[in-house]
Amino acid sequence: MQNPIKFIALLFLCTLVSCTDVIDVDVQTDTIRLVVEASLDWEKGTTGNEQTITLRTSTPFFDTQSTDVVGAQVSVTNDVNGEVYLFTDQADGTYTTDTFNPQLDASYTLEIIYDGQTYTANDTLNPVADIIDVFQDTEDGFDDETIELHIVFNDFEAEGDNYLFKFERPQDLLPTLETGDDEFINGNEVDWWYEIDDDEDEEIKPLLPGDVVNISMHGISRSYFNYMDIVIDQMGGVGIFEATPVDVRGNCINTTNPDNYAHGYFRVTETNRVSYMVE
Repeated sequence: MQNPIKFIALLFLCTLVSCTDVIDVDVQTDTIRLVVEASLDWEKGTTGNEQTITLRTSTPFFDTQSTDVVGAQVSVTNDVNGEVYLFTDQADGTYTTDTFNPQLDASYTLEIIYDGQTYTANDTLNPVADIIDVFQDTEDGFDDETIELHIVFNDFEAEGDNYLFKFERPQDLLPTLETGDDEFINGNEVDWWYEIDDDEDEEIKPLLPGDVVNISMHGISRSYFNYMDIVIDQMGGVGIFEATPVDVRGNCINTTNPDNYAHGYFRVTETNRVSYMVE
């Protein structure tokens, strides 16, 4: 007579072996769209003549093929004086110029002609205040044992200034982005402080002695301020199989077929950049 225990074990083993069905996961897809990275930043103390615009296309989630866009026609026009700056195709998704002439408070229009369709976007080059001091302490943040950095500047007297701050360390995967405006600080000396909370993200460590922090401060338009507010909220993160809570749409409009809009944003800013080593 067959051992019943061996028979049950064999039956269980066969059941395990047979349970190897492949599970197909339907990953959400979207229309393939043009992706525009067009940040024309005029760093204080430079001529700002060299600028780069990057064009790619969006891809399905697991697609690893190159998405560089080549063969597009790219130009930027100063709407005040009519000057046109042509960007040269570098055949790797980037388009460059060394003739850009930044003008504060001027409106600029981007035009991209690609695959038989025309995309346009507009932004205004806003000035940025001078950074007059950068220092560190532990007195003003959420944790009196955590180092924070302070960026001191004088806001302009006229109302309506908007700012984008970027804080970046070489060891961090992504920079920290923050937006601000002068609604409650107009015309005053401003002490903007930055702290990494120890409980904020266990993958991102607080500022430590020896850390080098690269700081960018941009003067931005109100429309870009509103856009970045949404982007920063989205950077909180969602699961890879979840839909983005809000469709973050930039200012690039397809004038040939409005339904086939582009992702990304065209911005022109004046910029301060400084590096600080934590002591």
